[in-house]
Amino acid sequence: MVSAVFHAPLDPTPADAPDAHKSIAGSALSTVSTAKNTAKAPEVPAPRDSGALSRAFWQNVLPPVLGLGLLVGLWALVSASTGRSIPSPYETWLQAVEVFSNPFYRNGPNDQGVGWNVLASLQRVAIGFGLAALVGIPAGFAIGRFAFLSRMFNPLISLLRPVSPLAWLPIGLLVFKGANPAAIWTIFICSIWPMVINTAVGVQRVPQDYLNVARVLNLSEWKVLTKILFPSVLPYMLTGVRLAVGTAWLVIVAAEMLTGGVGIGFWVWDEWNNLNVKNIIIAIFVIGIVGLLLEAALVKLATAFTFEEVRT
Repeated sequence: MVSAVFHAPLDPTPADAPDAHKSIAGSALSTVSTAKNTAKAPEVPAPRDSGALSRAFWQNVLPPVLGLGLLVGLWALVSASTGRSIPSPYETWLQAVEVFSNPFYRNGPNDQGVGWNVLASLQRVAIGFGLAALVGIPAGFAIGRFAFLSRMFNPLISLLRPVSPLAWLPIGLLVFKGANPAAIWTIFICSIWPMVINTAVGVQRVPQDYLNVARVLNLSEWKVLTKILFPSVLPYMLTGVRLAVGTAWLVIVAAEMLTGGVGIGFWVWDEWNNLNVKNIIIAIFVIGIVGLLLEAALVKLATAFTFEEVRT
């Protein structure tokens, strides 16, 4: 079009002028029309598929609701069949509203709200679990990295890991002369094994090619640990951490029942001594919810640090 315009006669005759102007105008209109057609139309949000929403409801929402409904129904049936020796769901709900209306009251060292008891248990879990992580994760790296240490400690781990948590509590009372450090010791010794085992397994599953390259490049042991082993072992290590936290939360409830003081386990035992079954059931749900939240938080953390292998 441009070539035709510039090659047109410089001094067109009156008869030729209208045709030339028409040609130029037509070409301009054609160009504008083409530009409009090629312009990207604004995206219009697609309407929601009612069928997809229905499937999401049936697959994700309805099953948990039915499961909770089944639990409440069985609970009500057992309550009715035992002559109300076990409180009904409605009675427990009313008691829960009263308990959680003031969860942080204090009426002396042995009469505190459920909130203080949960916080005391979480504090013990944090200390015992933290000490276990400081010892267990480096031990897992060492056991997985060196075959001699693996053959040396595997029999000890296999011997001590199945021991019941409560069997360690008297040892803690004997050594530390106090209920609180004994409970922390019990958490430590029971939650260390998942971290040691999972970390060691992760180190042993690092591809040998990576270690051969490190040997060829003459990398130091610190470089091998930080640049090769740690990124590869991180998913295994986080799995061990998640299992260890679950174990620690299970152990603390049993330990606090025997050691006394402030804690959710002691609260359960104290309510049993008072024959307050409603509060025992409430404590069971509190223990389950707190454990569920801890599990969900660590699963989220493990997902954030888990990388899929890129295949070419």
